[in-house]
Amino acid sequence: MSEFLVSLFGERLVNSEKAEVDVQSLGAKLSLVGLFFGCSLNAPCKQFNGSLCEFYSRFKKASEHKDKLEIVFISSDQDQKHWQDFLQEMPWPALPFKDRHKKMKLWNKYKVTSIPSLVFVDAATGKVVCRNGLLVVRDDPKGLEFPWGPKPFAEVVAGPLLRNNRQTTDSSSLEGHYVGVYFSAHWCPPCRSLTRVLVESYRTVKESGQKFEIVFVSADRSEESFMQYFSEMPWLAVPYSDEARRSRLNRLYGIQGIPTLILLDAEGHMITRQGRVEVLNDPECRLFPWHPRPVLELSESNAVQLHEGPCLVLFVDAEEEGELEPAKELIQPIAEKLMAKYKAKEEEMPLLFFVAGEDDMSDSLRDYTNLPEAAPLLTILDMSARAKYVRDVEEITPAEVEQFVGDFLAEKLKPEPI
Repeated sequence: MSEFLVSLFGERLVNSEKAEVDVQSLGAKLSLVGLFFGCSLNAPCKQFNGSLCEFYSRFKKASEHKDKLEIVFISSDQDQKHWQDFLQEMPWPALPFKDRHKKMKLWNKYKVTSIPSLVFVDAATGKVVCRNGLLVVRDDPKGLEFPWGPKPFAEVVAGPLLRNNRQTTDSSSLEGHYVGVYFSAHWCPPCRSLTRVLVESYRTVKESGQKFEIVFVSADRSEESFMQYFSEMPWLAVPYSDEARRSRLNRLYGIQGIPTLILLDAEGHMITRQGRVEVLNDPECRLFPWHPRPVLELSESNAVQLHEGPCLVLFVDAEEEGELEPAKELIQPIAEKLMAKYKAKEEEMPLLFFVAGEDDMSDSLRDYTNLPEAAPLLTILDMSARAKYVRDVEEITPAEVEQFVGDFLAEKLKPEPI
């Protein structure tokens, strides 16, 4: 266990008294680590820190599991004085201020897209136990549900579900269906845009004879808004009044923003978190149930994924539809091999794969990241770290791509700033 934590944090953390904390000595009984991603200048982080301090103090005093949990602060502060002042308010250790590389690795590894964020991970393996710790602190203030691990979807969603004619059906009616869990709200313009497309996709899939259902989990601010929005939807919803169940579903899938569409198979296992992208990219639903594809063609609708972690992007000289196929075929076996490796470890892919041709989207990306005009051009872009890795060679071969990916994952490549 200690060996893994050392690989995650390094040998030393620091505490509010400016003393070093030996990672090896965090405790043999430790089974769960809460990674608190935040910043001293962010008001929601300051507010959440107060709640987390109360939660932590109560847990350490009263819980029978008090020795099994530790929290580590991972800051995005740019000013050391602000960071140090914030750390004074915390009873747990933090990554050293200067260790920016490890901080960024953790942000990428756990795909943190907003702050404050609290991710609970297994202390022995680093696997995510609960992605949305903010809801744990709010919903389980005494820590009675420790270690807050994931429960089956059928158990979390159990109970009556609404139809928009105000009739109800039991959640057991979802058995044997592909299910889309749709986190959305009327006040959110991108949500309303997606809903209009999703209604058509839902009808297309149902008419094709597939067993498919969607469950709306509302983030609306009033029951009136919920009912107005839900009246546009031909599927099911968790009752707005059942705030606890809505919160448990948010916690189960670590929802950090809306709209989010989670796709599940007939056994309740996750197919993809990227239902929004899949629906927008496949209006005719030919690829339903939208299993993850190893390589994507860069488009306006999936470009949002460039901000969710490091991405390999192979730029090629292609303007017409179909001209990207040779590029996809070149890198697909490498992407498939990596996908299988991480699926076997039950971990998320550390790298997404794209091919990009000659179009406005690719031009904008090249301009934004200050890439050379060459084609073909092999790159890895890490937007959150504002870093890029470029391999500009005359011929892109599978061996060249595999070497590039391997060197990146082994941290042998030197980043250039974006």
